[in-house]
Amino acid sequence: MAQENFNDLHAFIWVAREGSFTKAAARLGVSQSALSQTLRNLEKRLGIRLLSRTTRSVSTTYAGERLYSKLAPLFEDVSQELENLSELRDKPTGFIRISATEHAVDYILWPKVQAFMLQYPDITIELNADNRLIDLVGERFDAGVRLGEMLAKDMIALPIGPEMEGAIVASPEYLAKHGTPKHPKELMQYHRCINWRLPTSGGLMVWEFEKDGEVCNIRPNGTLILNTTISALQAAKSGMGICYTLSDLISEQLADGSLVQILRDWCQPFPGYYLYYPSRHQRSQAFSLFIEAMRYNPKTKT
Repeated sequence: MAQENFNDLHAFIWVAREGSFTKAAARLGVSQSALSQTLRNLEKRLGIRLLSRTTRSVSTTYAGERLYSKLAPLFEDVSQELENLSELRDKPTGFIRISATEHAVDYILWPKVQAFMLQYPDITIELNADNRLIDLVGERFDAGVRLGEMLAKDMIALPIGPEMEGAIVASPEYLAKHGTPKHPKELMQYHRCINWRLPTSGGLMVWEFEKDGEVCNIRPNGTLILNTTISALQAAKSGMGICYTLSDLISEQLADGSLVQILRDWCQPFPGYYLYYPSRHQRSQAFSLFIEAMRYNPKTKT
């Protein structure tokens, strides 16, 4: 088979995987029209239709799905072997894709990644900020970063940051008008709370409290539901209700007095961020170096 035919097949794999000519073209660094023509030429050469096209979507036919299921693992093996060969060079090279929440990227990952890239300038890092729990394998990520309590059991995980602590905050104006709660149950009875829509299940977040062995988990009342930290803090500063957030996000607001922290003795530490990846992940030299660079050292708190 001629070399260009392998390129055709490689292009087909990306279109089938992404289900979109636009996304596949971006991955391959070619125009959408050129990619579409490549796939038409491949179908013409093979004498069989591989893709079903509509104005909104692209999907594989039976023949296309059969071809994809056979070829995709082979191309994966080739890519992995080429990456393994690159490890024989003096400088480590590779491409690492990481999915993480926006908070994890800003507060935990970025300082570590910045130092890592200065040490290994030939390794490419992609940080994809997404609050959803995603399928790492299906979406072709090498690893993800999420809170320890959110990890699946079949993943290898290592801590990359310290324990974290929730914080309940409200504006001074709100507390002056509605009073300061002394027990979490008062949030259900007398107060307006700013609810958080979970990106995974779509449900509302349960606020978890514990003090002296007493556990109190509540779904607070409120007429405002948000899904970004910035908007929730802005709403709290505006006096629209009580907000649940993370303690490391409110230092400026506490310092300037725009927010007041309440129920602090009810907010206990919980497991922080972990880097996780499938147990069957083939660890390249670049990824192994990345793992060690991300690992949290409780002695130095880095």
